[in-house]
Amino acid sequence: MAYIEPQYDNKGNITHYRLFASNGYNYQGKQIRKTTMWWPPEKNMPKRKMKQQAMMAAYEFEKKLEQGYQVDDNQTFADYAQYVMELKQRSGLAATTLERYQGLLRRINPAIGHMKLKDIRPQHLNELYKELAEHGIREDTHRAVPRKVLAKKIRALDIPKYQIAEKCGVSQTTLNAAIRGDSIRTENAEGIANALGYDFSELFTEKFNTTPLSDKTILEHHRLISTIFSQADKELLIPYNPAAKATPPKVKKHKVESFQPEDMEDIITTLQNAPIKWKTMTYILIDTGCRRGELMGLQWKHIDFDKGTMMIEQALLYTKDKGVYVGPPKNGQPRAVCLAPESLDMLKQWRKEQLRIRMKNGLIWKDTGFIFTKDDGTVMHPDSITDWLGKFSKEEDLPHIHPHLFRHTAASTLIANGIDLVTTAAEMGHTDATTTAKIYAHQIAKARAAAAGVRAGVFATLRKAE
Repeated sequence: MAYIEPQYDNKGNITHYRLFASNGYNYQGKQIRKTTMWWPPEKNMPKRKMKQQAMMAAYEFEKKLEQGYQVDDNQTFADYAQYVMELKQRSGLAATTLERYQGLLRRINPAIGHMKLKDIRPQHLNELYKELAEHGIREDTHRAVPRKVLAKKIRALDIPKYQIAEKCGVSQTTLNAAIRGDSIRTENAEGIANALGYDFSELFTEKFNTTPLSDKTILEHHRLISTIFSQADKELLIPYNPAAKATPPKVKKHKVESFQPEDMEDIITTLQNAPIKWKTMTYILIDTGCRRGELMGLQWKHIDFDKGTMMIEQALLYTKDKGVYVGPPKNGQPRAVCLAPESLDMLKQWRKEQLRIRMKNGLIWKDTGFIFTKDDGTVMHPDSITDWLGKFSKEEDLPHIHPHLFRHTAASTLIANGIDLVTTAAEMGHTDATTTAKIYAHQIAKARAAAAGVRAGVFATLRKAE
């Protein structure tokens, strides 16, 4: 049975009520009582009306308890978000995705993390999105800009860059960015300066970054917030998901970029003078359209030279906490891909070269079984191929090359040549054909337009007659 208890101020006036309600019985057969506070919605409310509304609120409170619904008045968004992250981790969510979520939460929590779940409204979220669009609320507000002396100091060491990166506690991609003069995160810059034995100010200058976040990035924040509130809704902690009623920015759909045939011809021609390891890696990206991590995760056991196939069943990934590690491919499903004769030939050449490097290094070599390794046989950072292709395209005056552009080019080529969506999805490692259809809608529209032109060919005789 629900009941209420008035609460008084120091002058003896009723200010609010404490509500009590039954919530079943415990294992000893004793009644479980729950309590919450109710405040009048308006000032100077008559005592009788206040009591009536408080009693109605108590009955409603008890009803919600009976239905298994109970608001946790003390649970903040930040605390509950961390609970959801732990749930996601236990359910097997990729470490790279969890790391991205934690990065987003570092922007979200300063705005709403202190608020109770039940108190957050769509207006609060809309205000957050507005703030992100105007000021960024960036986690990396402070960036470090390398001085020219940094590149000279690193070259003077005369040791492989990957060893320097390991000593500094950063990825080789970050180190290369610093050598080029690109700004990097301040904490990474501090690690480099400390490892090299210099003061931060000798190698870097600091700048303040207030660039607004893009609509796409803001939408990522919204989706994570919605996921967290969706879990709270499932657990009956909130009356509704406020993110579902918020208004995040709309992101314009951009046409998927891919290389034109003449671009591919220039790239392949220029590749002939590239070092054999990087040349082989690029050939496989061009040939199969595999993901960067899938390429770096290849081992020799995954290549069947007799059948001319490559098995993709793992990927090389990186997070700040775990470093470089082996994980499953993005959709979790292995797939076999047929290789072009040119790719197989490059792999054979690279295998001979790797054996030569192995013999040269002797006891230093670590037999990891990976196809693409550092000079000591250990795994490379997944960003290595991205960094090399960017540098290669710049030095050779080619269109900017990113590994994923080869993936888009492979998929677009399949669609343009009439390969069905199911087969294209399987080749690309998509979960299903729906994903392929969404990403390559523009290419599919062009293919259908071409198909319409072919169908219209039946009227060719009439056209000639006219």
